[in-house]
Amino acid sequence: MTPSENDHLWPALPFADWQDTYGTLHMWTQVVGKIRLACAPYLNHCWQVPLYVSPPGLTTGPMPHGDRQFRIDFDFIDHQLVIAASDGTRRELPLKSMTVARFYEQVMQTLRDMRLPVKIWPIPVEVPSPIRFDRDDVHKAYDSDAAARVHRILVSVDAIFNEFRGRFIGKSSPVHFFWGAFDLAVTRFSGRPNPTPPADRVMGDAYSHEVISHGFWPGGDWPSGGRLENPVFYAYAVPEPAGFRQAKVQPVAAYSEKFGEYLLDYDAVRRSPDPAGVIMDFLQCTYAAGAAAARWDRAALERPA
Repeated sequence: MTPSENDHLWPALPFADWQDTYGTLHMWTQVVGKIRLACAPYLNHCWQVPLYVSPPGLTTGPMPHGDRQFRIDFDFIDHQLVIAASDGTRRELPLKSMTVARFYEQVMQTLRDMRLPVKIWPIPVEVPSPIRFDRDDVHKAYDSDAAARVHRILVSVDAIFNEFRGRFIGKSSPVHFFWGAFDLAVTRFSGRPNPTPPADRVMGDAYSHEVISHGFWPGGDWPSGGRLENPVFYAYAVPEPAGFRQAKVQPVAAYSEKFGEYLLDYDAVRRSPDPAGVIMDFLQCTYAAGAAAARWDRAALERPA
């Protein structure tokens, strides 16, 4: 892959350069994600909640509303929020610099105008010092170039994660975008219950069974504490088996005691001659380390080469 191709598919994304836009986008995706949460029927492990990478951006996928369906799409190419219903009704709202309060007002009013009223809990989650959507005049930046770069990265990562998912014949999550932490993730399951699930209802549902999870996170403040100034790929196991954090992972990735995960620096990936190969090696190596340490039945769970 040439340097110019690398720069297009894997653009630079230093957090300091786009943190204001990140803060706004994070809240906008939470507004839309909470609409999906309110409308979609429950799925195990809260799989009805995330958004999904789409060719132009992020999408809710179809959501039921009475005798109709609708979806909401972030388009980071033409910079629009598109709301489309199964009866042909469609509205487009421009994505531009505006407060979260204004975005929330526009989206909810547009849904009412389309006869798609939805009531959500207007409090952000997984962020320090949350501000109600209808009162948030703090987050209001939108850099279209930064949004487009994030989209290109998500499209590239989504393709690799889906290829990785296809190598596993056991239970696996979709590749999905969690708007709570603003990360793209995919999770594999051993099929065995977690003997010590978290007491929290949501986390207990998410981690009711043994998992090895991988993802991409663009950086910033982690909900449980800590901060990263650059994007990373991550890998973790729940419950974490003895010996997992001591594994030798290739490409070289450090286990973070603070985050409880293996972290692979995005800039190291994008500067390599084969970013996709580096990511796949990281996914496979960390999965193999976790599966071996936890004694998963790999012959029954993995597709033969």
